[in-house]
Amino acid sequence: MVLRQLEYLVALAREKHFGRAAEACHVSQPTLSAAIRFLEEDLGAPIVERGHRFVGLTPQGRMAVEHAHRILAETENLRHGLEEIDKGLTGRLRIGAIPTALPIVSHLTGPFYARFPGVTVAVLSLTSQEIERRIEDFELDAGLTYLDAEPIERVKAKPVCIEEYLFLTPASGVFANRGNLSWSEAAKTPLCLLTPDMQNRRIIDGVFRSVGAKPIPAMETNSIFNLVSHVSAGLWSAIVPRQLLRFFGVPRGTRAIELIEPTARRTIGLVMSDRDPPSPLARNLFAMRWPANIAPLIEPPDR
Repeated sequence: MVLRQLEYLVALAREKHFGRAAEACHVSQPTLSAAIRFLEEDLGAPIVERGHRFVGLTPQGRMAVEHAHRILAETENLRHGLEEIDKGLTGRLRIGAIPTALPIVSHLTGPFYARFPGVTVAVLSLTSQEIERRIEDFELDAGLTYLDAEPIERVKAKPVCIEEYLFLTPASGVFANRGNLSWSEAAKTPLCLLTPDMQNRRIIDGVFRSVGAKPIPAMETNSIFNLVSHVSAGLWSAIVPRQLLRFFGVPRGTRAIELIEPTARRTIGLVMSDRDPPSPLARNLFAMRWPANIAPLIEPPDR
């Protein structure tokens, strides 16, 4: 059994197709198929359900994939650890961020890159559930996600900031001159909201339920930026995170109004796999001190 065979197995489990897995690994399909057969011989167990095309993994195959993820991740951590001793931190830092946290990501990755210029940073916009799965499968080094709404298990967490919510509405709308608005009032307007698979939407739905309201969205999207741009069209209102407007400004032709009764807040923070030894990339990211211009800011405990 060699590492390359494990890489092929992980790719096959991810792609669920021999051809796509081979393409992802930059090898021919016969090469990948042969490597999987050799791995089955080495392990003395069937890994792939046999058929004319990929059907699925056997129970033994699913167990092998779990171990393959860990072996490959530990091998990569070993490489990074050795390189850190010899020439400083290098590699590719993979971060998954929920869409509402995208405006603050650069305030974390910027100082990190300034300190570790040998590291390439990759940021993916993902749902909180995708972040949890990819950290579990060693496909991410860290995530920026909610900590208190639907907590992720088996991770170390470090709070970064508080998410607050504003009512964004057309400047010509009926509430445009209001200084604040209750959630119950907001529920009665044509709303543009994120899709139900986004945790931000589930948080907002929960706040509405707490006041006995059930809004019917007039428009849904999985893009936080698309959410804001549709309010500019003058037909919808939206509930958006304060930090989004703080960094990008209130769009022309709209008004941002405080939401009250209740005042809702959620904590956003960094998460990494709770394994020992930790990934050198994630460990150094967590050791960074947050810049003072992320507000409202939660001060890290070591500061």
